[in-house]
Amino acid sequence: MAYAILLLVGINSYAQQSVITGKIADENSKPIEQVVIKLQSSEIFVQTNEKGEFKINADQGEKALLSHINYKSKTVKLRNNMIIILEESAIHLNTIIIKADPFGEIAQSKVVYDDIKATTQPRSVGDLFKDIPGFGIQKRGAYASEPVFRAFKYEQLNIQYDGGMKILNACPNRMDPITTHVIPEEIEKIEIIRGPFSMRFGQNFGGIINMVSKSMNNQKLGFSGNIEAGYETNGNNFTTRGTFLYKKEKFDLELNGSYRDYGDYTDGNGDEVPSSFKTTDYSIKLGYNPEENQRLRLTWRQSFGRDIDHTGLPMDSPYDDSYLAGLDYKITDLSEKVNSISFKGFYSYVDHLMTNENRPSFKATFASSNVFASVYGGKAEIILTPSDQLKIFTGVDANFIARDGSRIRTIKIMNGNPLPEPVIKVDKIWQDSEVNDIGVFAEGKYMISDRSVITAGLRSDFISTAINDPEQDFLNEYEIDGKIDGRSEVNISGTVSYVYKVNTSEWQFAFGRGVRTASMIESYINHFNVGSDPYEYVGNPYLDPEVNNQFEVSFKQWHENFDFGATIFYSFLDDYISAVVDESLPRKFTPTLEPIYAKRFINIDKAVQTGFEMFFNYRFTSDFSLLTDLSYTYGQNKDFDEPLPQVTPLTAHLSLNYDKDKYWFNLKSRFVAEQDRISETFKEHVSPGFTTFDLSAGVKPLKGLTVGAAVLNIFDTAYYEHLNFSYKNSDIMSGRIYEPGRNFTIYLNYSF
Repeated sequence: MAYAILLLVGINSYAQQSVITGKIADENSKPIEQVVIKLQSSEIFVQTNEKGEFKINADQGEKALLSHINYKSKTVKLRNNMIIILEESAIHLNTIIIKADPFGEIAQSKVVYDDIKATTQPRSVGDLFKDIPGFGIQKRGAYASEPVFRAFKYEQLNIQYDGGMKILNACPNRMDPITTHVIPEEIEKIEIIRGPFSMRFGQNFGGIINMVSKSMNNQKLGFSGNIEAGYETNGNNFTTRGTFLYKKEKFDLELNGSYRDYGDYTDGNGDEVPSSFKTTDYSIKLGYNPEENQRLRLTWRQSFGRDIDHTGLPMDSPYDDSYLAGLDYKITDLSEKVNSISFKGFYSYVDHLMTNENRPSFKATFASSNVFASVYGGKAEIILTPSDQLKIFTGVDANFIARDGSRIRTIKIMNGNPLPEPVIKVDKIWQDSEVNDIGVFAEGKYMISDRSVITAGLRSDFISTAINDPEQDFLNEYEIDGKIDGRSEVNISGTVSYVYKVNTSEWQFAFGRGVRTASMIESYINHFNVGSDPYEYVGNPYLDPEVNNQFEVSFKQWHENFDFGATIFYSFLDDYISAVVDESLPRKFTPTLEPIYAKRFINIDKAVQTGFEMFFNYRFTSDFSLLTDLSYTYGQNKDFDEPLPQVTPLTAHLSLNYDKDKYWFNLKSRFVAEQDRISETFKEHVSPGFTTFDLSAGVKPLKGLTVGAAVLNIFDTAYYEHLNFSYKNSDIMSGRIYEPGRNFTIYLNYSF
């Protein structure tokens, strides 16, 4: 009923659009070609011609964002016959997608997060993915959540920070993915390459996700920044954050800090879900511009998690600490043929502790696991422009990953009988393992005409792996001449795509071949619960790399007051890595419990994924719009003749947005269908469908101050996501993690 009323109001208030013309030039009055003029209220955009001129269907006074690769972005209110001056921009270091680049492609998408107008506080970066078509969120509690795209997850997705830096999980149960080690409000946008359609950013099997921090380019000179604070009633949750910036012509400094204190929340049934945690994060970024065409930046960040309850896992985390150091350098305009040369280097380290002190198993056995993960690497890339029609990217990148750590078990009761003296056992979790990847890539984009672009890329990854301290039983299982040989692989990936643009339509046809080497868990884990079922898993150091051969067709259409688009994809998956029960592997720990056998990772010959994402947006006025999307993924293990596990159900979003300069509101709903395509091999259960509604609003009562408030899950719906699961040692949730019930929030932001 609320939607119907709002629709009628919007339709009655709709105003007739007109054709607005204008011209864009630089500070020397030179026309700027290929500036993108995009309406803020929709996906409609146009580009300037060689004379810097543009025409766009829009309302007088409607806001538009102007962007170009070489100039600072600018927001203007459109009026007829306007002349706009753009300033040259500083050098970008950390973006994958440049919206104004005529060589762009629609296999890529970008999601912008506006913390100034935020009305809720995300628990982690993982929360930012829940409204993106094609994505689901897998969570193990309120702290640890990470994205699943289509049916790709974990190492099948290449998740990175600022165009290449990584912080990898130390916990085999993924209590600490990269999304927990970055301040959510520090992320300005999330860039997504939906499949193996770029060779420039590391191994790309199912897609690339780049979390981009805020840029200094659009910041004013001198001191600036903002302070934020938020509160949620469901869990008595509190968060606060601050950013302080200092910028000069050649030098800039950015300081970020955040503190979160979250309690146990109540679900729609009125049951309390153990989900509390505390986090303290800070980052320092130091930038220096030696010359107008050079940019140097140093990055340092640390994250400290404390007293973290993982609802869905058999252990909790007393602490989860990490740090990341990075160095970026870029030089542009070296010559007519050399666009730029860039270098990136980084090092990250995670120190993670897990214990079972608050779990039922503690009575018989106290377990404590201290695990570590380190990653260092970097990238060097040169961008060549042999002609106005051709752009070539070529370079080398590297990632060197190491993990180690052990679980110490103090056994107090065995087979139901108390022991006179506790027995202490040490289990090697990662067995001091390494995975190293050096990649060489080349990618070219050729403008066939002003309407069409063809892209082709090739990549070779040189992989080496090692296990330096294997458990005796793992050594017995796989040894050859008394040792386990590491793998050496050369994996070849490639892509080709064609983009055609005409008037207000855009088509893309793409094929990509992505190759992924087996992860450290798939290769070297030894009798640990790392899946969504109760089995112990055993790695396989002799797995073949898995291959994704993906076809994708995308279409977008823009009109005066509405736009729509769709993507259809199909993936042939060869040597897909899965796991099966192996009766030659009896359960190692608590051998009397069911199931009595462990699972071994294996390659299967064939699996497929197919599905679609589509959207439709309608603008009633320049301020009032309706946004909708629908996504579905079908996954099938052809060898086992059953669905692939952990596939997001059919999902739709619908929202009504009203956005003025001084106030705004959003009514949002999410519809998720029942998932009855389940994997028997992974003991999945049918998950019911659900619908949720959220209402948020904000206002700017004073200069620099915004106040936002929201009611989340308005109708107090009791529901859980299909991707969530809970182990028996956390049996409070009966195998499922229910999401929060009704929740009232308030969020304050003061910018200066």
